[in-house]
Amino acid sequence: MSSLTLFTPAGALAKAGNLQRAAKRLGQLGFEVSIDADALARHQRFAGDDATRLAALHRIADAAPSVALASRGGYGLTRLLDQIDWDRIAHSIEHGTRWVGYSDLTALQNGLIARKKGLSMWAGPLACDDFGRSEAEGGVDEVTRDCFLEAMSGALEAVGFRAPTAEFDGLEARGRLWGGNLTVLCSLLGTPHWPKVKGGILFLEDINEHPYRVERMLLQLQQAGVIDAQAAVLLGDFSGAAKSPLDRGYGIKDAMAALRARTRTPVLTGLPFGHIRTKVCLPVGATVEMFVQGREAILGWQSDARLAHGHHGHHGHDHHDHHDHH
Repeated sequence: MSSLTLFTPAGALAKAGNLQRAAKRLGQLGFEVSIDADALARHQRFAGDDATRLAALHRIADAAPSVALASRGGYGLTRLLDQIDWDRIAHSIEHGTRWVGYSDLTALQNGLIARKKGLSMWAGPLACDDFGRSEAEGGVDEVTRDCFLEAMSGALEAVGFRAPTAEFDGLEARGRLWGGNLTVLCSLLGTPHWPKVKGGILFLEDINEHPYRVERMLLQLQQAGVIDAQAAVLLGDFSGAAKSPLDRGYGIKDAMAALRARTRTPVLTGLPFGHIRTKVCLPVGATVEMFVQGREAILGWQSDARLAHGHHGHHGHDHHDHHDHH
């Protein structure tokens, strides 16, 4: 049975009920679940003060459970980046720990890439949002659950999605997968925590950011030379922002068009990832290959199981989310 530890590295949990429900459901899925001692700690808006949250990270790294699943994101990991003992984090990954989360976890995932080439974490669900919702709130999304289980078993080696158009038919790209939440990623630019990835596949998502703010951050990355240096850019979900009467038709598609007009790097939309119910798991920091046929895109990598058995090549355990994201 795989050991799974729930921890809260950033924002405080509003209520314990969702965490307990997530723990119960994950136990029913076959994990041996433990909840970190400080998972429910509170200090201002944070899950404990910085020292408490830093200690939790190191405690989990030293224990090296099979899975370290963040309960929620929010904000707080940026405060810890200068103090994290990255060797301890790396040691846990080398001993099989899969660190999982998204949103504020982007800081941890990309901070690792900046220092430890060849190691990866998982961009994937958060315990409370994805496994702790009551049935009245919609319960657990089946695609999210199944993709998570396959990734945590070491068997997941591809995810598929459908782009809105076939303009990238025939595209093939290979490189290190990196990125995550756009706002958090941009906050790392110019710091020692920025991963200097060239020829990579950059994926991005955000929530509650007006399209003009999304555009401004995308152009910041492009003007800094980041976008032009990538093999491809994959855009996930960018919903949640209130429209302004000043927009006059301007929206997220226009923000993406502004980026595309300024780069020759392929910019694909439709990746089922972000602050949405249905999300895939992505190995942040791993080398991936992407193939596009018509509107169908496949992102593949060597699974843990395949690496363990010395096999090579791309095969097709994949999870398709066929909802069209525009």
